[in-house]
Amino acid sequence: MPSPRLDDHGVDYWTRQIRVGALIATLVTLLGAVQVIFVWEPERRWWAAPVAAAALTQAVLGTLPWRRWVRHPRVRSGLIVWWVLELPALALLAYFDPNGVVYYLPCAMLIVILATALYPATVVAGLGGLAVAGFLALLPGHPGTSSVLVAGLLSVMGCVVLITAIIAHNRRRLDERRRVAERRTEALLQNSPEVVIAIDRDGEIRYATPSMRTVLGHTPESVTGSPLTELIHPDDRPQLRSWTATLRSSPPGTIAELETRLRRADGSWAVLDAIGTNGLHDPDLEAIVLSVRDIGPRKTLEQQLSRQAFCDPLTGLSNRALFRDRLEHATARRAADVTVLLIDLDDFKGVNDNLGHSAGDELLTALAARLRDNVRPGDTLARLGGDEFAVLIEDLDGRDPGALAERLLHELRQPLTIAGHDLRRTASIGVATGGESGEELLRNADLAMYAAKRQGRNAYARFDPGMYASLVNEAQLRAEMETALAADQFVVHYQPVVDLPTQRLTGVEALVRWQHPSRGLLGPQHFIDTAEDSGLIVPLGRWVLRESLQQLARWDRPGLKVNVNLSARQFQDAALVTDVRDALAESGVEPACLTLEITESMLLQDIDVAADTLHALRRLGVRLAIDDFGTGYSSLNYLKRLPVDIIKIDRAFVTEVATDPEDKALVDAVVGLSQALRMQTVAEGIETDDQWTELRRLGCDFGQGYLFGRPVGPAAIELLLSEPAAAGPAR
Repeated sequence: MPSPRLDDHGVDYWTRQIRVGALIATLVTLLGAVQVIFVWEPERRWWAAPVAAAALTQAVLGTLPWRRWVRHPRVRSGLIVWWVLELPALALLAYFDPNGVVYYLPCAMLIVILATALYPATVVAGLGGLAVAGFLALLPGHPGTSSVLVAGLLSVMGCVVLITAIIAHNRRRLDERRRVAERRTEALLQNSPEVVIAIDRDGEIRYATPSMRTVLGHTPESVTGSPLTELIHPDDRPQLRSWTATLRSSPPGTIAELETRLRRADGSWAVLDAIGTNGLHDPDLEAIVLSVRDIGPRKTLEQQLSRQAFCDPLTGLSNRALFRDRLEHATARRAADVTVLLIDLDDFKGVNDNLGHSAGDELLTALAARLRDNVRPGDTLARLGGDEFAVLIEDLDGRDPGALAERLLHELRQPLTIAGHDLRRTASIGVATGGESGEELLRNADLAMYAAKRQGRNAYARFDPGMYASLVNEAQLRAEMETALAADQFVVHYQPVVDLPTQRLTGVEALVRWQHPSRGLLGPQHFIDTAEDSGLIVPLGRWVLRESLQQLARWDRPGLKVNVNLSARQFQDAALVTDVRDALAESGVEPACLTLEITESMLLQDIDVAADTLHALRRLGVRLAIDDFGTGYSSLNYLKRLPVDIIKIDRAFVTEVATDPEDKALVDAVVGLSQALRMQTVAEGIETDDQWTELRRLGCDFGQGYLFGRPVGPAAIELLLSEPAAAGPAR
């Protein structure tokens, strides 16, 4: 017979039925002993003693620890033996009793009825059949019993057995359904994402659902009877005590919510959302019922969304939204003391164009880490987008923001190895303090930053109110330049380059001028910086290259060469090689007649990328010159690595070459170095005969300057070329 596992309620039920059955059996047996004493024949009254002993035994059996024993299925199954033994004992007494037939029937039926409360229909029917058999066995000992009475009693017994069997069967079905419902409920509670906890007035846990194991790792049994505060995080206990006190004093059914932390079985802390209901006034509950849900994943997601909303995903710094929010709050609190440093990396676009965006991202991450290491924890460092960063300082505390800007510039200048390339990055920083609003303060810092770029970059500038006028003028100049490009207002002038020993014209350097409709002819100092900052230098440089080559083709003088300067942006432009190739093809000029001039600073920004670009240009057949040599970080290493044909000595060393021994020694060293590397030299800014004489003596190959001719238009160069032996092949 299958015996399902009993819960506490089932154990109580079995224990109660066993003790009730033992009590009834004891009373019935005692009645039998009384019957023996007063009704039986004297010689058989000694039976009273064993019958009384049996009654006492059953009374003792009723007091045994059945609550513990009935948990075992074998004990519950074995108890049927007690009921079975009752029937023959009862039949034996009834056999000798004068009224045994009448006495036996109600007692046997009582045994069957008691069994109905515990056992299935088959056991009840079996006991009923055994009881009927015992009754039939009594009849021979009582020959005077009426057959009508026997038939009636058998009918009654049969009906009782049938009814009790049906009752037992129905009870069994109801019990099974109840167990199924309980198992279903337990499974739902076990797998529920919520834990239901009942705590009494003293704060002790009276009940916890099986999902306690799933959510927190504790078994319900291990926490039952323990104070809830033992599971609560120490920092949350005062809040919990206040919350539960408020809930206890609130009206019945009041619901309150609390976010707290509970200790898991492994010692970690779970962030939980608890909804409490006051059920202390309910006699069936008498507890505060907590519905607890683990919201750790939700809190993690909220933190991730917050980081995405206010954190730059590449560098981990604050983003523009968070920076502007903190800036507005800071200016609202203490506008006069708030300082903003706006940092913009110089020529960052070239890194993306030449090395790829992955290398650009790696560079930004590395530079962001350097910035983070050089600002205070209380300051806000943010990436506003692209290659632009900002620092918000709410309290200078006597510090000079200029000193911080200098330190940041120094750190950013330090070399980096990115994607196998050694890079040096510079930045321009704008500094602004005070302002009526965060928007105004940020705009002022932006103006100061652009002022730093106009100063030559790799510098910082403090905001000055006069920068507004400069900004308006710059915007107007940019618009006029765009119009000038479209209207062909730019012109090219050419400065002669001569062979120093003979002063023979061997080439020209192309220099752009702007024929402004109202201001007249403007030199490059009036517009080149704006063109560089705005990006207009690229289409302007492309136009100068094509115009110079076409003019060289129109002059049609064999051996005559033209030098064209490349700006930093042009040199970083991915289309440079294609532009040069197309310009040569359109003009029909031999590539060897074109010399492209670049500065040292352009090469040192990224020597590896520069080398790749120069080799690509060299493969076209053009010649390459380093302009203003000696003014930057001159290095023998890069001269050896790069395919350079010409070194142009800067005018700073030429001005006093005839009188200053140091300048003379420097020029002599450069000429000697060029000859050793099989390069030609060009001296710039020659204005006197003494300079020309000394440079010839030192062995310089070519020269240019006001001594030989100022920059002039194509017609003037045409006149020079018409002079006898004006131009010829260079050495």
